[in-house]
Amino acid sequence: MPRILSSPSALSRARRDPVVVQTLRGTVAATLSYAVAEQLSSQPAPLTAPLTTLLVVQVTLFSTLTTSARRVVAVVAGVVLAIGFSSVMGLSWWSLGLIILASLTLGQFIRVGEFVQEVAISAMLVLGVTQLASQAWDRVLETLIGAGVGLSFNLLFAPPVWVESAGESIEDLARRVRQLLLRLGEELDSPTPVARAAERLHEARRLDQYIAEVDAALRQAEDSVRLNPRISEPLLSRVVLRTGLDTLEICVVVVRVLARSLTDLAKRRGSDDPLFEPEIAAGLRDVLGHLGGALVSFGVLVTTQVSRDAEGAEERLAAELRAAWSSRDHVAELLLRQVQRHPAAWQLHGALLAEVDRILDELDLEHRTQRLMEELDRGGSQRRSRSGPLARVRRLARGEPLRSAR
Repeated sequence: MPRILSSPSALSRARRDPVVVQTLRGTVAATLSYAVAEQLSSQPAPLTAPLTTLLVVQVTLFSTLTTSARRVVAVVAGVVLAIGFSSVMGLSWWSLGLIILASLTLGQFIRVGEFVQEVAISAMLVLGVTQLASQAWDRVLETLIGAGVGLSFNLLFAPPVWVESAGESIEDLARRVRQLLLRLGEELDSPTPVARAAERLHEARRLDQYIAEVDAALRQAEDSVRLNPRISEPLLSRVVLRTGLDTLEICVVVVRVLARSLTDLAKRRGSDDPLFEPEIAAGLRDVLGHLGGALVSFGVLVTTQVSRDAEGAEERLAAELRAAWSSRDHVAELLLRQVQRHPAAWQLHGALLAEVDRILDELDLEHRTQRLMEELDRGGSQRRSRSGPLARVRRLARGEPLRSAR
């Protein structure tokens, strides 16, 4: 029975897994491409068409369009270059090296991205065949078939939108930071060896690796909403998630600095002495707990804004921030009294409060609203500036000089 119940959840996860989706989509599209190429190409095994389709059918529609264009341009450039070479020289070791050099150089100039090698591959294959003209243009035809099938496949069967999976990654990042803050708080009123404090610092540094993974998932989500008819406001979706990740990344940096301050304090105290007195440790533990709760609430708010009503998530975040500020003010008074009695480590105590203040400021709702408005205005301005002749006509109608478009 448990195995039966777990099957739907496993199937649901598989359907949202980019690797599984890409495998199935690529297999079906490449098979269709080969079937079409068999009917249209004179070659006995037109494998260039399914190969192109595999390269073209990306996880998102935007990637498919850009990949198709670069792939076709690369193949045509290689074919044309090979035809030109074949008219003046045959195939030998030195001519092969020369055409590879010329192809790779040309690929850089025409900016085909990851398909620079495809220019050289197309040139070599065409240069080495016996029936040059027929083979060359059949390769171009198969490339066009593969690109066309891949593009049509994504238009007919729209790729999934990866906003939800990116949101889950952002929420998971917030929970990881919260867990680290809770572990830091648990060790404040007990003897803390320097090695243990340093281990917490290393945990904070390892969060950078996870941020890179979340950033990759977010880039995929940003691509998936571009040119996607199922997304009514793609700019808003991208900006909400991107600014949310930027804020969490800043908070991770500050948490790393906070862990460094606690490590330095452990070096001053010694292995047998607690980092703080019991009352201060309890207050700081409360502050870190509320900070962790605010980070999770912020992560939920970021992902909720692009799918559901965000009012509840916003209220939870506001409540956590109020509680964190109240605890922070109480701890500040306690630390001030201790510094007045024992001023030796006043810099580190002040640094802890400053780091808490930075995180609270980054999570502030007004700060986030202002950041969202700035990014939306910037995105709208960039989109209008790329609208080409229509933008110039509008500027002329308003009496603005064309030079202002730069």
